[in-house]
Amino acid sequence: MTGQPCYVRVTGTRDARFVEFEFAIGDPELAVELVLSFEQFSQFCATHGVTHLSADEGARLDYERMKWRYGEPGLDH
Repeated sequence: MTGQPCYVRVTGTRDARFVEFEFAIGDPELAVELVLSFEQFSQFCATHGVTHLSADEGARLDYERMKWRYGEPGLDH
């Protein structure tokens, strides 16, 4: 796409037919939410050469987002 790394974080499934996920280019902290069928998701990941974020990486993203949402950005505990 842009030569930058692409990231995927699966956030759930819907009706056992669709994958809910976040897709980011360059920085996993800035992502869009998407929904695709399982087959489309597999093709999407292959096409973009994504890196799948681990559960720990996803938890860290959630933690950072919560700090921004609730007024304490930049704190590192």
